[in-house]
Amino acid sequence: MQRVTFSNSRGLTLVGDLYRNEGNQIVIMCHGFLSNRSSRGRFDLFASTFYKLGYSVLRFDFGGCGESDDTPLTLANEVDDLTSAINYAGTAGFTEMVLYGHSLGARVCLEAYHPKYVKTMILTGAGTGPVHYHWPDHFTGEKLAELHRTGYFSVEVADPYRDEVVISKEMLLDFEQCNQKQLLSRISCPILLIHGNQGEEEILVPITKQGMKWLPENSKLKVIDGAEHHFMNHLESVQEMLSDWLNMS
Repeated sequence: MQRVTFSNSRGLTLVGDLYRNEGNQIVIMCHGFLSNRSSRGRFDLFASTFYKLGYSVLRFDFGGCGESDDTPLTLANEVDDLTSAINYAGTAGFTEMVLYGHSLGARVCLEAYHPKYVKTMILTGAGTGPVHYHWPDHFTGEKLAELHRTGYFSVEVADPYRDEVVISKEMLLDFEQCNQKQLLSRISCPILLIHGNQGEEEILVPITKQGMKWLPENSKLKVIDGAEHHFMNHLESVQEMLSDWLNMS
């Protein structure tokens, strides 16, 4: 594994880990909201799985997260970051790419999809359409008041590289402002979507089921019984699905 850096279009430095394998195939991994390129250890595990299947792997911190440069979180910023990661991988000689995204990272993969390079996507806990969260259940009234007053607020995160992440008002709106048909109809590669059926996943699964008709026919939806949004108690099941999908691709 090699620590790498590259720049996005805004001149910020993004930090990642590159697992270099033989060949021209690479998996680019996109973490979720308020997370980092390790994703509580899940991305370490899945990166190892992808590598054993013969793929190179690039996992990176979105701007404002992990070890990358500071910036407020917005969907547009993260799409720009992933586009920059795709360009970086292309410059490094990789011509066949797989996008893996979890949660918000899955939405970013859909938004940044480029048919020239991306041959398939694997998305876990994806928001494939508009998701309406009740934000007072997630953030304090004081934080939301600060957001209303300034357009931003910061939250503490358990991250070895930073103490807090800055969230913009735009970011919270991005979750619900999504034209699902427009988003999914542009995808021309097959997608594997993996969901659970507990907690937040109970909200996300019906949205994905509704959107399957706009995806290529060879796309698949898999639901892991008993799994919550983090999948921490079902990582082996996810690994098996990742492996089976890529072995068939």
